[in-house]
Amino acid sequence: QVQLVESGGGVVQPGDSLKLSCIASGRSFSIYYMTWFRQAPGKEREFLGTIRWSDGNTYSAGSRFAISRDNHKNTIFLQMNNLNPDDTGVYYCALATTPLSTMREPSKYHYWGWGTQVTVSS
Repeated sequence: QVQLVESGGGVVQPGDSLKLSCIASGRSFSIYYMTWFRQAPGKEREFLGTIRWSDGNTYSAGSRFAISRDNHKNTIFLQMNNLNPDDTGVYYCALATTPLSTMREPSKYHYWGWGTQVTVSS
């Protein structure tokens, strides 16, 4: 069993930056991808970016988002810059223990965190 815990959400103003964290813990698990998704009210879960654990390669869906990791601590981060109200939502961390045919599809992931709320409002 793997547990994912996100942190770092909060209420920020337009133009602010925010850095989220996600820690993975458990016994004897492998990480192939750790990925950030976002779900805005009334919308589907949206892919933001991922990191391939074997080599640290990252892919972000937009230039305002950057993913990094501390592989010694099984932790990933999401640096978000120039936030706007459309970025409001619950931010989730997901983990895949096997290779994936697509990193963007939420249903492919094996474990999820409970999410952290980000609200961008003036």
